Amino acid sequence: MFVLAVIRSAEGHRRIYNVLDFHAAGDGKTDDAKAFLATWNAACSDGGNEPVMAIPRGRAFLLSQVSFDGPCKSPIKIKLDGKIVAPKVIWTKKQGNLLTFFDVDHLTLDGNGEIDGQGAIWWDCYNKKSCCVHVIQLLGFARCNNLVVRRIHLKDSADKHMTLFQCSQSLVDNVSITAPADSPNTDGITVSSSNNTYISNCSIQTGDDCVSVLSNTKNVTVTHSRCGPGHGISVGSLGKSETAMVEQITVSNCSFFGTMTGVRIKSWQGGKGYAKGFIFESLNMTEVQYPIVIDQFYCPQGNCPTKPGGVAISDAKFINIQGTSTEQDAVKLMCSQSVHCEGIYLSNIHLSWMNHTSPTNAEILNAHGTTEGMLVPQYCSPTLSSY
Repeated sequence: MFVLAVIRSAEGHRRIYNVLDFHAAGDGKTDDAKAFLATWNAACSDGGNEPVMAIPRGRAFLLSQVSFDGPCKSPIKIKLDGKIVAPKVIWTKKQGNLLTFFDVDHLTLDGNGEIDGQGAIWWDCYNKKSCCVHVIQLLGFARCNNLVVRRIHLKDSADKHMTLFQCSQSLVDNVSITAPADSPNTDGITVSSSNNTYISNCSIQTGDDCVSVLSNTKNVTVTHSRCGPGHGISVGSLGKSETAMVEQITVSNCSFFGTMTGVRIKSWQGGKGYAKGFIFESLNMTEVQYPIVIDQFYCPQGNCPTKPGGVAISDAKFINIQGTSTEQDAVKLMCSQSVHCEGIYLSNIHLSWMNHTSPTNAEILNAHGTTEGMLVPQYCSPTLSSY
């Protein structure tokens, strides 16, 4: 009781709900899902001063598909200092997340701990096309407003590492995400149908997009973060089966290392809707294949039929971007004949072709806008005029 009293005092009289007190084994072998749910239910029903669900360091907790549901009676904090591991088998044939937080407002997930998806067995199954399903994501937040995720480490998800869906006012800060460069579909952070998302000071190394922004999303900022390996920071793909609506996306003060693209907006032919209000500023590219991309012909499988129409892309600013590309076409602004890109602005771009003396190129199609300041590569497009 004395120890508990000290902990309460240190936490500002918060009640601490330790998963070990709810019979979690923490041996990395026993499924602790029931113990975690019991701990969550106790903390979530506490109407006091931000109760804490504690996952202690020095233990590994095996979990299989757990959903932590709200609403809770007060703001709630999860202190993750230990390690959570997924089963090291193909443990389900159903779509889902290893951990889901649903309808929980004022949630904080913080700590020095790790969530390990043990994804290698899934990647092998996916590559061999022998899996019935490959959409087991590691950590999902749905309808969680005023969310804070800070400091934790995510590792080797079977699919996407963290998803935000229908969330408002989210902060993801100082989170690290790692997976091998050849791991399939292992996006770092995916934001969908959400608004007011701020991602800062993160380090993301994956086999797919470091950050991806999907439709029905507004006001996302990614800043002071590191991406690579991976596919870069992407908006889209948009318009395949829904009317796209994306606006006010800012990526600033970020570094990219060995990625497929740097910053990219991608949409399918024949799509509907819009994507507007982009600022890509103060970015450093190191050995990036294509540092700047707008692609209204997105077709990852190849051989897509030509379709009229497209997602209207407008008001995209690329400012103070420097570094090296591994391809000569360092800038690709490829927009459709039927729905041109409008309001493109390029200023102070300096991208050199790695290990070559020849200059980089810019490939531009149906993109309208203005340029200013130093521009390498040079832009010889009749639709982009300089001040």
